[in-house]
Amino acid sequence: MSEDRVAALEAKLAEMDKRLTQREDELDVKKLQYLYGYLIDKCMYDQVVDLFTDDGEVRFFGGVWKGKAGVARLYIDRFRKRFTYNTNGPIDGFLLDHPQIQTIIDIDDDGVTARLRGRSTMQAGRHVDYQGEQPWEKVRQWWEGGLYENTYKKGADGKWRIHVLNYFPHWHASFEKGWAYTEKEFVPFPKVLFPEDPSGPDALIEDHWLWPTHKLLPFHMKHPITGEEMLADRWEGDVARAAAAK
Repeated sequence: MSEDRVAALEAKLAEMDKRLTQREDELDVKKLQYLYGYLIDKCMYDQVVDLFTDDGEVRFFGGVWKGKAGVARLYIDRFRKRFTYNTNGPIDGFLLDHPQIQTIIDIDDDGVTARLRGRSTMQAGRHVDYQGEQPWEKVRQWWEGGLYENTYKKGADGKWRIHVLNYFPHWHASFEKGWAYTEKEFVPFPKVLFPEDPSGPDALIEDHWLWPTHKLLPFHMKHPITGEEMLADRWEGDVARAAAAK
């Protein structure tokens, strides 16, 4: 066999190995995100925190919780105390289902960074027989629709972890009235930072909105056919390219 043919076969084998690793990484990231959905469904907040990198963060409802301590502050100090009365796991009378669907995963060229765009259409509520005195303990049943634009990192141990969980709830609707009657701030945005708010975020996101305001959450990837940034208005794409060319 000629040296050229051997070199060509080696190159082809290397390319196949690269593509196989990429596909395996995509499946591992998808599995990780699906597990996140199952865990948060059942309010297993301790286990959710373990899915994050030490320098991870959560971007949620206009707030940014930074580092493992910030992530724990959101899921444990805020969600667990409010929703399940500090129980790590499901409790009677409280529903919180997060189906993880339409996931698109891309692995960066470095092989240790992944990005995901996905969707959750959540059903949630508190049963009338289990209501309490606090506003978040009252009887309520609603739909929620949101998008993820997440980033993941592969550790030295070969395991993928969530680096940035960027969940952007776009719309809410009560079962009684539907989305045509949704209040502008169906769920109040955080307005007070940590430590003034013991479970509050480290920073606020200025451009945060909810239905009936309707905008585009930017895509992490470009259009697979045209190679263009996927913006709602193509004129915006022309402006973005002109700015990048300067």
